Amino acid sequence: MLPIEDVVRLGFIGVSQGCAYGLIALGFVLIYKATEVVNFAHGEFMMFGGFAVLTFSEGFGLGFWPGLLCAAIAMGAAGYLIDSLIMRRIIGQSQASIFILTVAFGFILRSAAGMIWGWNPLSLDTPFDGETTLGSVTLGTDRLAIIATTLVLCTALYLFFGRSRIGVAMQASSQNQLAAYYMGIPVRRLVSLVWAIAAIIATVAGAVMAPVTQLETNVGFIGIKALAGAIVGGFGSIPGTLLGCMLIGVIEPFADYFFPAIKGVSAYIVMLIVLFVRPEGLVVQTFRKKV
Repeated sequence: MLPIEDVVRLGFIGVSQGCAYGLIALGFVLIYKATEVVNFAHGEFMMFGGFAVLTFSEGFGLGFWPGLLCAAIAMGAAGYLIDSLIMRRIIGQSQASIFILTVAFGFILRSAAGMIWGWNPLSLDTPFDGETTLGSVTLGTDRLAIIATTLVLCTALYLFFGRSRIGVAMQASSQNQLAAYYMGIPVRRLVSLVWAIAAIIATVAGAVMAPVTQLETNVGFIGIKALAGAIVGGFGSIPGTLLGCMLIGVIEPFADYFFPAIKGVSAYIVMLIVLFVRPEGLVVQTFRKKV
């Protein structure tokens, strides 16, 4: 039987991991809802964004917050251009072609990061260093920052999609692009903007996760676990995605502790179990697209 301190500590680690997966999975879901494309390079967007924050904050001497802002703008512009110049040209192509293209993006970004910043892990100085004591349990401030960032971004996205004209137009476009186009909504521009928003969120995720994971070229593979969380929750549903990522994040540290033989693969075991029992995921979409 685990002492209560260890239960709290593992639970806290699990919640923070689930929030980290959720931050990355948000980008998967936003792009999928807008284009029905799964961007398998989104984990590499997060990795490259973290390195970009390092460059602006320490390489250019701007400090963490200005560096994060500059990196987010740069990555947002890159996401916008990737869609407008490349992804838009393969509309109507087979899903296999799109899959290969997004996987190729991942290899390109990983190789570019290695050539620019090297292949050894790097550390990023953030304001989140330190520890917080809760009773007899010591919690890392860096993990608290991940949880807080997830809450802030989810609230901001909820308000953006529910209250702003652009957000409502994006929702309309994601449900029926043809009808949105006939209503005068600039669908192509909004889709590119979705890619930009997803890249910005990935950059923020890379920055807040850097103290926990460090910056290295292979850190983008965390995106595969985030994708598993999105599938568990119900791909295409933002609340379901967050729920699935939180479920995987909480189960993972306890599974690694009690069953070390399956360390690192418990997320995929959970995904397989959920797909076997409920193939549509935990949360089903509340609307159907009209054709």
